Amino acid sequence: MVNKAIVCVDDENIILDSLGEQIENIFGDEFLYEYAENAQEGMEVLEELANENINVVVIVSDWLMPGEKGDEFLIHVHEKFPNMVKIMLTGQADESAIENAKINAGLYAHIAKPWTQEQLENIIRAGISKIEEL
Repeated sequence: MVNKAIVCVDDENIILDSLGEQIENIFGDEFLYEYAENAQEGMEVLEELANENINVVVIVSDWLMPGEKGDEFLIHVHEKFPNMVKIMLTGQADESAIENAKINAGLYAHIAKPWTQEQLENIIRAGISKIEEL
């Protein structure tokens, strides 16, 4: 059984579907894939996976979501799961939010919407390589 996962969080279903489809096409059955529509749901998914001893390797989160913004969410994620590659996907984050996530959440990268599958793959693979070196 696969015990590594990639989690995506975005409040727009069309983005979540597209992101998930691209990531699953890139990595196939190498990972489990989980999706959440907001920060609260995202944290619940992370905790459930941790309880099942599944290692979340990468989290890709939107920035502009109802409730908690992506930088704040990733800071909370980092407090509980520091060794995860954190990527913020956004069309709207301001520089201060990106900087906040870099400083306080160990943000690995941010990807501007719209993105390309090649860009997504390169960033995720580079992030995974970085944590495998640790």
